[in-house]
Amino acid sequence: MENYALRHSRWLPLALVVAWAATLGLPPVLLARWRSERLVQLSDPAVQAEWTEFREAMKKQTDRSGPVQRKVPKSAEPPELVWLRDYFWLAVAAWVVLAGVLGAFLALAVLGVARSPRPANGPGSAGPSGRPRKTTPA
Repeated sequence: MENYALRHSRWLPLALVVAWAATLGLPPVLLARWRSERLVQLSDPAVQAEWTEFREAMKKQTDRSGPVQRKVPKSAEPPELVWLRDYFWLAVAAWVVLAGVLGAFLALAVLGVARSPRPANGPGSAGPSGRPRKTTPA
């Protein structure tokens, strides 16, 4: 039994490192691919015209006659375009830091649990109730 646990515990750190690296790398790569496609779509003049039209509609609704006070968006460009163009790398850095720290902590916890000594099942070891087992002389 000891050889089985020892043999399977060798692949666990490698599997955790691979899973951690995939968690760190895959989402930013997928986001970067989506970003390049979406920036092309957002650079269309029709999208800018739609955003300008929306801002004009908000300007008309800024009077205080209704129950809700509307605010005109400050940006002359669509917010998604600004975020993808100006703040993309900040989002990637935040992902790497947060997922990296959380993933590393989780991996260390899993390794600690996997390498913890298992209780012996011999005489005097604790039973299911947590109390020492009573042994009868043979």
